[in-house]
Amino acid sequence: MSADPLAAAGAPASQAEPLSRTPLHALHVELGARMVPFAGYDMPVQYPAGILAEHTACRTAAALFDVSHMGQLRLEGADAAAALETLVPVDVQGLAVGRQRYAFFTNDAGGLLDDLMITRRETDLLLVVNAACKAADTAHLQQHIGARCRIVPLPERALLALQGPLAVDALARLAPGVRALTFMTGGAFTLEGAECYLTRSGYTGEDGFEISVPAEAAERVARALLAQPEVQPAGLGARDTLRLEAGLCLYGHDIDTTTTPVEAGLTWAIQKVRRAGGDRAGGYPGAAVVDAQLANGPARKRAGLVGLDRVPVREGAPLVLADGRAVGRVTSGTVGPTVKQPIAMAWLETALASAGTDVFAEVRGKRVPMRVTAMPFAPHRYHRG
Repeated sequence: MSADPLAAAGAPASQAEPLSRTPLHALHVELGARMVPFAGYDMPVQYPAGILAEHTACRTAAALFDVSHMGQLRLEGADAAAALETLVPVDVQGLAVGRQRYAFFTNDAGGLLDDLMITRRETDLLLVVNAACKAADTAHLQQHIGARCRIVPLPERALLALQGPLAVDALARLAPGVRALTFMTGGAFTLEGAECYLTRSGYTGEDGFEISVPAEAAERVARALLAQPEVQPAGLGARDTLRLEAGLCLYGHDIDTTTTPVEAGLTWAIQKVRRAGGDRAGGYPGAAVVDAQLANGPARKRAGLVGLDRVPVREGAPLVLADGRAVGRVTSGTVGPTVKQPIAMAWLETALASAGTDVFAEVRGKRVPMRVTAMPFAPHRYHRG
């Protein structure tokens, strides 16, 4: 594991700024969490059992994460889906009620302003955006489509993530109907007397659920879940090692405003209807850049790397060839607790981003051999029904 489990977990807040607290703050302290500043919040990085135990619990049983620092917004109005499509290159209008889709906001150069989740509900669209970006995302939505739909931030709601192969067993004791959900679907459920909205999704590569819950009920619901024998609490450190093993991008590190979805290997999220020649092609910022890269290929790509030695490689490490030529840099790195070897994500010249290519990471003046490999590093185990 990373010596600094937050090294790739996002932009921490300045120590001088007053930190916000999630509705579960007192529970984290009660459970003995080590709290750290993160995205303007006082957040648990780990509990007494430690990151390795929390990571393993998620891979073998179930782990509960507090992700209430994330931004939740509701888009209302008959034109909401069409309006949102002017800001993202994904198919929102074709999204059926109860279905969820991964998306990203782009800028005029095709760069990524943020990535997000969109769920179509009976009367609105539910958006979940990254914590460090939520104020900018809300302003972006208001500026560009505020005249076409109603944009409602939801600071009164908390967000919990229950992840792992036994998550469904634990959650079904509180709401048996959750077993009917499949990956990237959602529905309304009552948990401990609170009206919640659940999606069967997450950021670990495992089966699991994200639970939007009224803030005043968050601790009650969290305690009920932690009372289940399969479940233990987990913090930001394990969340980062899990998502990296799953090959999932972290905004601000693996992707940012200078990277396009094609470079990032996220073209699977751009449906045919939104590509050149599709019925609703283009119309979003940077569409010409993205379409050109879809047609011709990008100059660089996001790639997975495994270490050929046991040396961990961290974010920012330069990548070179045997002759010393610089060819890229590492964007996230750790020793994967499940795969039991050093793993990393990196930007590499496209010609070198194919599985089997050998490169060297420069670590403290030494060259560490690494090999390009397909991602995810640990297999996804989503419940697709």
